[in-house]
Amino acid sequence: MQGSKLYVGNLSYSVTNEQLEELFSKYGEIKQVNIIEGRGFGFVELSDPSEAEKAKEALDGTEFKGQNLRVGKARPPRRRDRGEYRRY
Repeated sequence: MQGSKLYVGNLSYSVTNEQLEELFSKYGEIKQVNIIEGRGFGFVELSDPSEAEKAKEALDGTEFKGQNLRVGKARPPRRRDRGEYRRY
């Protein structure tokens, strides 16, 4: 795995950054946790790509707070053209 940032999907809306950090800290040093509020997903960045790979393999599909997690490599944000949503 190239990067050390993971996408974590299918989160319960009640999950906090602290809870997610605690879950992933078993697999390595956490650099950053960011849950997108009200969207059911977030991102966890570990300090090393091999740690991120271990966390992904261990946690993808596991149950956490009543939901089955989807864990995968985070993709870079899409660049949006300024006129992408323009109506004519």
